[in-house]
Amino acid sequence: MSLLEVRGLQVHFPIKRGIVLERTVGAVRAVDGVDLAVERGRTLGIVGESGCGKSTLGRAILQLEPVTAGTVAFDGEDLARLKPTAMRAMRRRMQMVFQDPLASLDPRQSVASVLSEPLRTHGEKGPYDKRVRELLDLVGLPSSAASRYPHEFSGGQRQRVGIARAIALSPELIVADEPVSALDVSIQAQVVNLLEELQERLSLTYLVIAHDLAVVRHISDDIAVMYLGTIVEVAPSEDLYARPLHPYTIALLSAIPIPDPEVEDRRERVLLRGDLPSAADPPSGCRFHTRCPYRQPTRCDDEVPVLRTPEGFPGQAVACHWAEQVASGQLRPASSPVVATAPDG
Repeated sequence: MSLLEVRGLQVHFPIKRGIVLERTVGAVRAVDGVDLAVERGRTLGIVGESGCGKSTLGRAILQLEPVTAGTVAFDGEDLARLKPTAMRAMRRRMQMVFQDPLASLDPRQSVASVLSEPLRTHGEKGPYDKRVRELLDLVGLPSSAASRYPHEFSGGQRQRVGIARAIALSPELIVADEPVSALDVSIQAQVVNLLEELQERLSLTYLVIAHDLAVVRHISDDIAVMYLGTIVEVAPSEDLYARPLHPYTIALLSAIPIPDPEVEDRRERVLLRGDLPSAADPPSGCRFHTRCPYRQPTRCDDEVPVLRTPEGFPGQAVACHWAEQVASGQLRPASSPVVATAPDG
């Protein structure tokens, strides 16, 4: 059973002009019709380039961003329909881990104050010392860390404090927005391992937002690939890496370096044309057609592809008219020179 279900979710930001008489002249379609589900106890990774709407989607799911249309159902409850008192109680069950651990922690608060703040906010009775020590132990920090301040920790340690704060109220769902992108590569694996350990120990469900497919692979059961406000492919993690179907997914995976020089030199790279289009004026038809090396103007420029399960690929869903042909090699990427653009997070 799904703990989280999102249907037709839209988050549009109005574009306004005028000084005396302000008027709305358009909208930035940051999230534009997203459907997804996360089963209890599993991890869904959401990947894509900067500007594709990943972080906005995460905030909208937690009702931290106003939703334009669509529904977010948590454990069967439509969050948009909840009254403030009920939504406040629901927030105990949903928490967030932020990208920048330093910016997300109050520099004037000690770690003890940071970790006890959720408990005070939600009416937990003190003293909180025992719970603070428990939380520090869960994330691998000594109890002496309670009296220290955020600037006294390394980036990895600060993120552990942020994770400890997120689990303080024993939530069921954690949305982790780029939880390791601000950390050194040597520290990233430690934080990913910590998240996996906590998931097993505390029966957590994760929605992990990232731009690095190499990182997401190790923690996600399923992966959703997002492009310009929409989901273009969803698949179990191993299936997506073994047989990507959408040209955008193929391009993202081809940008991941392989540590074997011989294999790296031999493999075919799929390069993307130009930059990500504006979410205020997305392309007609398939939103990816302006950069797609497999583009077929007969359909791609005018017909919007639906998210579907291609024949022969059970368990995977892709929004591409030519997924079967791309997967079988019947369609080859354009041979004309293109500018390579790697996902930049």
